[in-house]
Amino acid sequence: MSRSAHPAGPRHADVLPEGHYSAPPADLNTLDHKVWAQTVGRDADGVVTVGGVDVRRLAEEFGTPAYILDEADFRARARAWRTAFGPDADVFYAGKAFLSRAVVRWLDEEGLNLDVCSGGELATALSAGMPAERIAFHGNNKSTDEIRRAVEAGVGRIVLDSFQEIVRVAHIAQSLGKRQKAQIRITVGVEAHTHEFIATAHEDQKFGIPLAGGQAAEAVRRALQLDGLELIGIHSHIGSQIFDMSGFEVAAHRVVGLLKDVRDEHGVELPEIDLGGGLGIAYTSDDDPREPHEIAKALTEIVTRECEAARLRTPRISVEPGRAIVGPTAFTLYEVGTVKPLDGLRTYVSVDGGMSDNIRTALYDAEYSVALVSRTSTAEPMLARVVGKHCESGDIVVKDAFLPADLAPGDLIAVPATGAYCRSMASNYNHVLRPPVVAVRDGEARVIVRRETEEDLLRLDVG
Repeated sequence: MSRSAHPAGPRHADVLPEGHYSAPPADLNTLDHKVWAQTVGRDADGVVTVGGVDVRRLAEEFGTPAYILDEADFRARARAWRTAFGPDADVFYAGKAFLSRAVVRWLDEEGLNLDVCSGGELATALSAGMPAERIAFHGNNKSTDEIRRAVEAGVGRIVLDSFQEIVRVAHIAQSLGKRQKAQIRITVGVEAHTHEFIATAHEDQKFGIPLAGGQAAEAVRRALQLDGLELIGIHSHIGSQIFDMSGFEVAAHRVVGLLKDVRDEHGVELPEIDLGGGLGIAYTSDDDPREPHEIAKALTEIVTRECEAARLRTPRISVEPGRAIVGPTAFTLYEVGTVKPLDGLRTYVSVDGGMSDNIRTALYDAEYSVALVSRTSTAEPMLARVVGKHCESGDIVVKDAFLPADLAPGDLIAVPATGAYCRSMASNYNHVLRPPVVAVRDGEARVIVRRETEEDLLRLDVG
């Protein structure tokens, strides 16, 4: 295989076109551990390993593309969140980020609770043995069957998202002879500094009941009157991939204001407040996320201060990290198929996956890092765009990044921080098979979600 540099495509920072990238790093072989899982590194031969396993071995044994998940890193991050908030708060892992039965068991063993938002996620949680009382059930349009199953299973809380759902859950619980613990999700009018599609606390969107106009207060009023519900608190979630804590401060102020109004009107101090999740992770070296202990300290101080000002007992705090736990723990391993230089622009590097295994770049304009992992290189950097194999010009995995100019078909490259939402949002576009999830730990690798087969696809096609 030739390793010669390609003759076209920009090489130097002073001739680069405008785009979403920083200057080329001094050494393309260096892995920035801000964006890679804890056990990722290069061995003596310059090949990337994770959990002591060579990526070439992973590619040979499990194929590419594949999501490679560092189990030790996942567990360490879960423990860090649990430790940061301590026994007087609850940490619910947001299963929508990535969920499998193995992950459910890890969460159970590490002492975290679990947040689900569909019947399928609930089924996965229950089948893996997560105690129902440690499950919270979210969603803006839960079906009657989903609610019934959740109530029958004994989930610890259902987050109510509309006036209709307040009545629906209460009726189902009462018909089953139960009193269901619930929170009301409200929108507090906070504009989170994030992409429009993942900002969730401004009024003009589908989630929650607006605080404005007294709607949230009316929702509480109705819930307190229904025998099938035990209202335990208020839920607020302001968005995703957030680094600025000021949005949480405004949200907490407004939620506590509602708790005060409830106390004044009904003589009831609701015992819990859920501030949601949404804390950002590092996808590139430019991102600077906070550590769990910093987040826990900041959120606890904000809520305590607001409650003291309102002369309320400080409620039990819940948070829902998903991306912040699983996002950094995995990378997607690809094989390079073609390398296409465009003179004066950039070099297009096509891999054997694409938007079917990572839709986030196309959907959210997300930015990622990428590295050559099957070897090191002393070649100069070239500006590259990593693209997939799908019949879409928007099939982009990494918009603009620097890779060695001697990159060639057959090389393995990896995109870090793909543990959250990539497998969860994966599709069969162009009838491409969804990749496996391979967990690596202490020199051993095992499949926790297998690769789809053509038989899987055809089994659903009844002809």
